[in-house]
Amino acid sequence: MKIRFKKNRLYINLILGLVWTGLGVFSLLEDESLRWTDYGYLLAGIGYLGHYLYDLNNQYLTIENGSIRKNVLYGFGKKINVNEINRIEKYAGDYIIRTLEKELKINTGLIEEKSLEEFNEILKKLNLPEGKNAICQHRI
Repeated sequence: MKIRFKKNRLYINLILGLVWTGLGVFSLLEDESLRWTDYGYLLAGIGYLGHYLYDLNNQYLTIENGSIRKNVLYGFGKKINVNEINRIEKYAGDYIIRTLEKELKINTGLIEEKSLEEFNEILKKLNLPEGKNAICQHRI
C-alpha cells in the first residue's frame, strides 16, 4: 500500500522543473557566449523533473511486508518493521514512530487526505498499550 503525496506538492516540482528547463533551453539558444549558469538552469530543471517523477512513482510512504518505508530521493529511505514499533507520538500534527533503535518522522501535511485516513486506520490496528499510541499528543 502506498501513502500518497498531496497533488500540489507533485505539481510544484513539475512546474519548477518545466520553468527551470525552459529557462535553461532558452538561455542556451539565445546567448552567443555561454556561461556556466546557462547549464545550471538546465540542470536545476532536470533535477526538479527527476524529483517529480520519483515522487510520482514511489509516493511518500510504502507499507508492505510488515514494514513502513519512507521514500526519499536522496540517500536511502528509512524503514521500520511494524512489529518492532513500541511508541507512536503525535506532535504538531505529525507522527513520530519509534522502535527501540529507530525513529521515523512523518509529516502529515504532505499526505493526501484519503491516504492519511488509511494511514491512521493502520496505526489504530497496531494495538499498542495505553499511553504509547498516537493519542499521546504534545502541544507546542
